[in-house]
Amino acid sequence: MRKSGILLPVSSIPSKYGIGTFSKQAYDFIDSLEKAGQSYWQILPLGPTGYGDSPYQSFSTFAGNPYYIDLETLIEEGYLTEADCRKCDFGDDDRYVDYEKIYLSRFKILRTAFENSGIENDVGFGRFVKDNAYWLDDYALYMAVKNSFGGRSWSEWDEDIKRREPAAMKRYRREYADEIAFYRFQQYMFAKQWFALKEYANSKKIQIIGDIPIYVAFDSADTWANPELFQLDDALLPTAVAGCPPDAFSATGQLWGNPLYRWDYHKKTDYAWWMKRIAYCYELYDVVRIDHFRGFDAYYSIPYGDPTAEYGHWEKGPGYDIFKTMKAKIGNKPVIAEDLGFLTKSVINLVKKTGYPGMKILQFAFDPREESDYLPHNYTANSIVYTGTHDNDTTLGWYRSLNRRDRKFAKQYLNFRSNKEIQWEFIRSAMASVSDTCVIPMQDYLGLGSEARINVPSTLGTNWKWRMSEGQFTDELALRIRELTGLYGRLAR
Repeated sequence: MRKSGILLPVSSIPSKYGIGTFSKQAYDFIDSLEKAGQSYWQILPLGPTGYGDSPYQSFSTFAGNPYYIDLETLIEEGYLTEADCRKCDFGDDDRYVDYEKIYLSRFKILRTAFENSGIENDVGFGRFVKDNAYWLDDYALYMAVKNSFGGRSWSEWDEDIKRREPAAMKRYRREYADEIAFYRFQQYMFAKQWFALKEYANSKKIQIIGDIPIYVAFDSADTWANPELFQLDDALLPTAVAGCPPDAFSATGQLWGNPLYRWDYHKKTDYAWWMKRIAYCYELYDVVRIDHFRGFDAYYSIPYGDPTAEYGHWEKGPGYDIFKTMKAKIGNKPVIAEDLGFLTKSVINLVKKTGYPGMKILQFAFDPREESDYLPHNYTANSIVYTGTHDNDTTLGWYRSLNRRDRKFAKQYLNFRSNKEIQWEFIRSAMASVSDTCVIPMQDYLGLGSEARINVPSTLGTNWKWRMSEGQFTDELALRIRELTGLYGRLAR
């Protein structure tokens, strides 16, 4: 069945206190998706972010980002007052997130809510802590200990707690019991608000497409609590880290720095940790986009300590075995395979064997020197087409940066003459394509340029900040999207 949706990170939703949250405006966005005849809302990973603010470098693969907890809901519940919130500086530009101000203010205000909550008497809280103990206990302790060491990575903690010696674990749990309870409170509020929002979306027949990064951060509760899962040495430092080799986009490659998996160990455990991780994703989302899918076929291994990704090499991944296990244990769930980048025959065969749809990006199509798999006439139905993703410029920004030859080819291919609202020509081409699913970034529907770009890979300091302004997603725009969606047989049913 042909469907379509919109890509918009939660952080980009307009809301009152500096960053997008599970607020009234998030519910309004779902209403607008319904008006626009859409079937999907695609978001980025929901985990708590650290240095660099990237949702792909999270302190936990299970925990939720406390920044997304809606403060107005906490006011309604009596945990906060508007005066409490007014005392905090969350930034003054409604178009961009000021992460430094959010970091300095958010935990203070959430601490106030925690102290006013009497949460220990909440039966639902007790049930949540018990049901999620398999990840929540380690995460809450990890954050409490991390704070006690001034925010330093767990690899720089005292040896006893770094290595999780039982006496040290017991001592820190006792000493920081209040801080641990605070982090559990945050996760409970996050879960309550997110699942209410997801239920609302589903009631409107909107499904959530979520994102599971293939790797976890080295500085995370996951790595600290499960060092045996990763390629670490006796000092608990990585022997090699993840990234991508040099290519046309980056002369020195991409050095992500995530620890690599000990796939032989995972296989021995029947991928137990992965199965827990994926199963939890299907509680959070309806469809899961698996990031860097090619890494399951073969992964790029860069020596730890190298300043660039130039001298890495390829290692064999688990291949189909992990997906065979997933289908047996979790079921044949809906997956999007992020199969971008240079694809070998074995990667293509892996995607084909799983049966998962791959991704097609229109912005990658328009180089007249070669026939591209990203040109719409080469698509197959079992695919997801995007104008661009969170790693691309907006379509307008990208088009403006094209050289004359590529721009001429795009105009010729799409058969348009005027440069007015050119983003709609690309949206129309994506919608008209044979791909079963079409997902368009919100910035393209809004006709925004490079100022609204979400992320420039391999850079720090300017990413993950753009926000939609209140009132930008008008009823008029929703109806225009609905008309185009209906024209190409993608209206939600």
